[in-house]
Amino acid sequence: MNNGLTLKHISKTYQDTKSEVTAIKDFSFTFTTGEFVSIVGPSGCGKSTLLSIIAGLEKPSTGTVLLNGTDITGTISNIGYMLQKDYLLNWRTVYKNVLLGLEIKNMLCDETKTYALNLLKTYGLNDFLNKYPSQLSRRHEATCSIN
Repeated sequence: MNNGLTLKHISKTYQDTKSEVTAIKDFSFTFTTGEFVSIVGPSGCGKSTLLSIIAGLEKPSTGTVLLNGTDITGTISNIGYMLQKDYLLNWRTVYKNVLLGLEIKNMLCDETKTYALNLLKTYGLNDFLNKYPSQLSRRHEATCSIN
């Protein structure tokens, strides 16, 4: 049994009324469980498209995505990725931003709120629960300096 994520002959082509653009062509790779992998390349080479396919946000034009040997299509709860930019909602506090996914999935309850709070505490963000993203940026800029 394969423990990990396997991409077999993934291709993705975008089409509009006048042209066709190939973002990914015949890409195959296996990510083993517990392995850390970096995807690097110039802007426009297909990195975000590949991540969107793995997360089920986009379907490949051709190819197969397997998780632990099982063909997956669409979004599943145990695959996700973080973009380079954080895309926090500026009108929501850190805590409310953290809860957003649970709200969207209609999973917000006392148990999941407690779990989220514990994660924030574990990662040293407990003091920032009621801060807004703009307040974090100012704090970060104020505490960082180059000598």
